Amino acid sequence: MMASPWLGVLDDTIQACGAHARPDLVERLRSRRAELAGPKVRVLVLGESGQGKSQLINGLVNAPVCAVGDDVTTSVPAVVQHAEAPAAAIVTGDEGRSLEGPGRVPAPVESVTARANRDSGAVRAEIGLPRKLLETGLALVDSPPIGSPASQHTHRTLAVLPQADAALLVSDATKELSPSELDLIGRVQRFCPTVAVVLTKTDLVPGWRRVAERNRARLEQDGLAAPVIPVSASLRLAAAKSGDKALNEESGYGALVRYLHQDLMGHVDLLRRRSVAALIHMTVEQLGAPLRERLAELREGGTDELTARWRAAGNRLEELQRESARWQTVLSDEVADLIADLDFDLRERTRRILREAEEYFEVADPAKDWPEFEEWLRDNLRSVAETNSNWLLDRFEWIARKIARQVAPRTGDVLPEALLGAESRDHIGDLRMPNVERFGLGQKLFVGMRGSYSGLLMFGLATTLAGMPLINPISLGAGAAFGAKSIFEERGNRLKRRQAAAKTAAHRHVDDFFLTYGKQSKDTVRLIHRELRDRCTTVAHELRTEIADTAKRIKQVIDADTAERGASARELARAIEQLNLLYRRGHALATTHAVRGLTA
Repeated sequence: MMASPWLGVLDDTIQACGAHARPDLVERLRSRRAELAGPKVRVLVLGESGQGKSQLINGLVNAPVCAVGDDVTTSVPAVVQHAEAPAAAIVTGDEGRSLEGPGRVPAPVESVTARANRDSGAVRAEIGLPRKLLETGLALVDSPPIGSPASQHTHRTLAVLPQADAALLVSDATKELSPSELDLIGRVQRFCPTVAVVLTKTDLVPGWRRVAERNRARLEQDGLAAPVIPVSASLRLAAAKSGDKALNEESGYGALVRYLHQDLMGHVDLLRRRSVAALIHMTVEQLGAPLRERLAELREGGTDELTARWRAAGNRLEELQRESARWQTVLSDEVADLIADLDFDLRERTRRILREAEEYFEVADPAKDWPEFEEWLRDNLRSVAETNSNWLLDRFEWIARKIARQVAPRTGDVLPEALLGAESRDHIGDLRMPNVERFGLGQKLFVGMRGSYSGLLMFGLATTLAGMPLINPISLGAGAAFGAKSIFEERGNRLKRRQAAAKTAAHRHVDDFFLTYGKQSKDTVRLIHRELRDRCTTVAHELRTEIADTAKRIKQVIDADTAERGASARELARAIEQLNLLYRRGHALATTHAVRGLTA
C-alpha cells in the first residue's frame, strides 16, 4: 500500500531535527508519527470549569461514564474508546505525558473517573464501550478544566493536547465566548488545527441562537476557523430514554455526531495532514528561531571592534606621517635657538672675563703678577667651558625629551649616545707670558745720566747769566733732580707698556679660546642633532612598522572572520531555506482537500 504523503514530510522533519541536534524533538515527532500511523482518532474535549464537558461525552456515548456534578471536577484525562465489552482502568506511572502508559488498574466503568479523580497517583482513566460511534477508531478524551496557566489541571490538559487529532471547545450558551476562551482556541489551533466550538446548555437559554451567531461572527472576526455546534445534554438524555428522534435532533447531538462521523472520521487523512502541518510549523519555528537570530547576528557583523581598531591604526599611521614633518621642524628650530643661545652665552662670559682682566692690569704689574693672573684666567675659562657645555647637554636633553613626547610618547628614552657620553674637552691651551722689558741698573744709569745732563746744562746756562760757572751747586742739584725724574717716568712708561702687552695677550688668548671652544661646541650640537634626528627617525619608523603590522594582522583577522561569517551565513541561509521548504510542504498538506466543516 502506498504511504501517505504526510508521512514523508514528517520523516523529513524528523531528519531535520536530527541534523540540527534536537534529540528531544526527534523523540517527540517519532512518538507522534507512531500515533498518526495508527487507526485511532483522538478528539480532545476541553474548556473552562463548569461548561459541561463530561456531560457532553456522556450524551455522545449515551452512558454516564464521566463523573458529573457541581461538586465534581475532572482531575485527570479520561479516554473513552471502542471495546467489544464495557471495561475501564486507571492508568498510573507516566506523569500524564502520554495517552499511553504502563500502569493499569481495572475499575468499574460507572465509577472509574470518580476514582481516578480521587487517586493522587492516577494520570488517566481509560473506558471501553461497544458503541457504533466509536467503532471506527474515534476516541473521546475528557480533560481537566482550563484555568490559570500555573494550575495543575491546565498543565495536564495542555500535556495531552499535542496528541489530539481534533478538539471540541465546550462553552455554555449562557454567555458569549470570553476573551480567555478565544485566546484558548488560538493556542489550541497551534497544536491541533481542527477545532469546533460546542455550545452547551441551550435548553437553559431561550436566546441561544443569538449567542451562537455572535460567537460565529466573533470567531470569523478574529480569524479563528471553528464551526459552532449548539447542543443540549438534557434533551439528548431525554430523547435517548423515549427514543424520540425529533427530540434527539433538537438536542443538537445529531449535528455533533454527523460532524464527528462525516467531517472527522470521514476525512481521517485530512485530519492527519492538518495535524502534521501544525506539528511541522511548530517544529520549524523552534528550529528556525535560533538560526534566524544567528543569521541576523552574522549579517549585522561582529567585527565592529576590530574594524574600529583597524581604522584607528590607519589614522594613527597618517598622524605619524604628519607628526614626522612636525617634529623635524621643531627639532631644527630648537637646535638653531640652542646654537644662538650658546654663542651668546659664550661671548657674554668671555667678554666679562676680558673686562675683569683689563681692570686687573690697570694696577697689576705683569712682571710680578702674571702667574697669579694666568691661574685665574685658566680657572675662569674652564668654568665658562664647563658651564656652557653643561647647558648644552641639559638643553639638548630637554629638547630630546620634548621631541620624544611627540615621536613616541610610550617608548623609552630616545636620548642619543652622543648626548649620553658627551664630555667637555680642554680648549684653554697654554697662556704665554708677554715679553717684559727689564729695567736694570745700567738702563737706570743711562736714563738718569741723560736726564741729569739735560738738567745740568739747562740750569748751568741759566746761572752763567748771574756770573756763576756752568757747573755749580745749583746746576749739579738740578741735574740730580732731573735724572731721578727721568728714571721714575721711564719706570711708569715701561709698566704701562707691560700692562698693555698683558691685556693684548689676554685678549688674544680669550679670542683663541672663543674660536676653538665655539667651534667644538657647534660641532657637538650638530653631532647630537644628527644622532637625535636619526634616533627619532628610527623610533618613528619602528612605531610605524609596528602599527602597520598590527593593522595588517587585524585586517587579516577581519577578512578571515568576514569570510567565515559569510560561509556561516550562507550555510544558515541554506538551512533556513530547507526549513522554509518543510514549512511550505506542511502548509500544502493543510490546504489540500479542504472539506465542509474543516476550513483550511
